[in-house]
Amino acid sequence: MANEPRGAAASLELLASRFVLEASGRWKTGVARPANAIGLSMASGGLESEPHAHRESQLMYLVRGELICEASSALWIVPPQSALWIPGSVTHRIRARAPLEGYAVFVEPGAAPNLPLDCCAVSVTPLLRELLLRLATRPALYDLEGPDARLVSVLLDELATVSIEKHRLPMPIDPRLRRLVDAMTADPANGATTKTWAKRIGVGERTLNRLLVEETGLSFGRWRQQLHIILAIQKLSRGATVQSVALDLGYESASSFVTMFRKALGTSPARYMASRLSALADAG
Repeated sequence: MANEPRGAAASLELLASRFVLEASGRWKTGVARPANAIGLSMASGGLESEPHAHRESQLMYLVRGELICEASSALWIVPPQSALWIPGSVTHRIRARAPLEGYAVFVEPGAAPNLPLDCCAVSVTPLLRELLLRLATRPALYDLEGPDARLVSVLLDELATVSIEKHRLPMPIDPRLRRLVDAMTADPANGATTKTWAKRIGVGERTLNRLLVEETGLSFGRWRQQLHIILAIQKLSRGATVQSVALDLGYESASSFVTMFRKALGTSPARYMASRLSALADAG
């Protein structure tokens, strides 16, 4: 990890003690078990990892705080009470912001064949949450014939049933599109047309649309909407009001922002965050 604050040192040292470097940028756990969990916490500051991969698949569950991950040509915002699934051998980079509390579980290849094959943001059921919390208290070298092994078996079964959440922002590779991404992320309230943005990055409007669809699967309008969803979740998780988020993203009114959010996620921003806070209270 790079740029880690003192508040994160204990968690990172404990995390590092579970791994050995197998190859450049590739890590594996130092214990031979189907799955292992660890608690993570950070009282202040932030951290950013270097691009790396694990031999094992990884689930990062966030109780509170802010976690951003870039992997598989996409960016994920992980809000409280959600988790990110990263399959084994997938290179990823993580940024986190305190105060943060969460859990990571590492799953041995082949331990559970029905788990997702691609990176995805997932919802965390009350049962999965309790299993993660319990497993994180158990020894790394738990008895393979004992109750901890049965706990892991139930956790893997629960992981196979998780629901996918719409927290993914496809990221292009083309350097011209990456300039577009950087500019739109820095100024999300800018409502310039596709033609204007195309001119700014030195391509034609048709070329911009074609490249964006080829690399992200989304049209310019759909990609910008997904960017706004991701940024809105990030801002709301930090405690921003719906009104301020609407203004920051360039909407004429809070109601128009709420309409967009509800169409995309099936619920209003207020209800979305209320469900997160309710789950957080239950977890605490």
